[in-house]
Amino acid sequence: MSILVKATPAPAARTKETRQMSYLYAGLLVVLAVTQLFTFDEFIELVPAFDLPFGRGFTYALAPLIVATEVFAIPFLLRMKLSVAFRWLSMLCGWFVAATWTFISLWIVLTNPAIETVGYFGTLVTLVPGWWAVCVGFALCILTIWTSWGLWPGARTKK
Repeated sequence: MSILVKATPAPAARTKETRQMSYLYAGLLVVLAVTQLFTFDEFIELVPAFDLPFGRGFTYALAPLIVATEVFAIPFLLRMKLSVAFRWLSMLCGWFVAATWTFISLWIVLTNPAIETVGYFGTLVTLVPGWWAVCVGFALCILTIWTSWGLWPGARTKK
């Protein structure tokens, strides 16, 4: 028995389309993370401007948390050689990213704060909030569900 964590290869994707969707989602997360990091000093001030129902301290911590989870979700989507625990963590990070962006865009639309950009691409690109942003958040949720189903890290049973 070894006390060191051992990386294992990812299970095969269920379908060819799942593999393609996971690459699409990984590419999208890379673009989101890079653009948010490019203007991170402004992005960290943008998130508290959303007036989220959490405390002020949490909203300042949410910006780096979003970027970190976007980065940590990528290894699962690219089916890298990882430990089992990190594969699960990476999948959960993908869920967190989709749920967080859906919640933020829905919150902005429903509470109607005077925000000039939704923040998907940080402050690099000005994207006016609206229902389209909620649809993008739901699209991220669909991509997450699809890739989680197709790349499920647990043991698969055959019937």
